[in-house]
Amino acid sequence: MSTEENKRLVRRFYQEIDEGNLDAMDNLVAEDYQDHSPPPFPGFAPGREGLKQAFRLFWEATPGTHEIEDQIAEGDKVVTRLMARGVHAKDLPGISATGRPITMTGTVIHRIENGKLAEKWSDKDVFGFLQQLGVIPAPGGASG
Repeated sequence: MSTEENKRLVRRFYQEIDEGNLDAMDNLVAEDYQDHSPPPFPGFAPGREGLKQAFRLFWEATPGTHEIEDQIAEGDKVVTRLMARGVHAKDLPGISATGRPITMTGTVIHRIENGKLAEKWSDKDVFGFLQQLGVIPAPGGASG
């Protein structure tokens, strides 16, 4: 696949997630997908099934969107800088629903193999996310 096709694959991945179409992951993600930066909650299966479990949890608890701000591709890798926005509508493991709007920045590297996402590394603002949910106090003692 060309670098432009790889970028389109990643954009489609986030579009399908935003639409709640997790069944599309069967066509977009390799069965033995490796997430080198998994969510901060334990208990997900390995591979594509674990990815679907994680996104189902987050999509139900924090429905929202991913806005791609930048994308760079070289070889079999695509780097995406994005902003995720949502509302904490339902409980997350150990965190009761707050109803608060949330945002989280992230930089994600996907490796593509045989036309599917095969690996992922990411750097997300989990600390800021937890501050917005009131799990970690915001600077100055104010909660998000």
